[in-house]
Amino acid sequence: MTAAAATTNAQTIERFYSAFSKLDAATMEACYAPDAVFDDEAFSLRGRREVGGMWRMLAAATQAKGADVWRLTWRDVKADDTTGSAHWDAHYRFSATGRLVDNSIDARFTFTPEGLIATHRDSFPFWTWSRQALGTPGLLLGWTPVLRKKVRATAATNLAAFLARQPS
Repeated sequence: MTAAAATTNAQTIERFYSAFSKLDAATMEACYAPDAVFDDEAFSLRGRREVGGMWRMLAAATQAKGADVWRLTWRDVKADDTTGSAHWDAHYRFSATGRLVDNSIDARFTFTPEGLIATHRDSFPFWTWSRQALGTPGLLLGWTPVLRKKVRATAATNLAAFLARQPS
């Protein structure tokens, strides 16, 4: 392990979450490699355009309908010369329902030799999130693959529409 690479990768994680806390999607996007991969409970994305587009879409929705309650904190940033991790907590208004959400997420990363994010996997308890974000449907169906599949399909459709409105 090289100390310089570990430091660079930890700085990338810190830069990413600092930008995220300010809803600065351009800086967040710049933290990713061109062929980056992102996965979480709602999205499965390939390439900086899709990953950055997701962050731009989410930041725009939060700025439009939830800036008054937005809060992000992060901790436990760790990195070595190829991998990293962090824990982050987000408090926000889910734009589709207007419901308040407190989400607790564990992130895992891999990095390019240049210190850019190559892969990013966020993990959180879907049922906990769906109960908060969706209310009764999330409470009743959040543990089922059916709701998970619907959330993923809706997220993909929303992102495709958002990206179609963006300059290439």
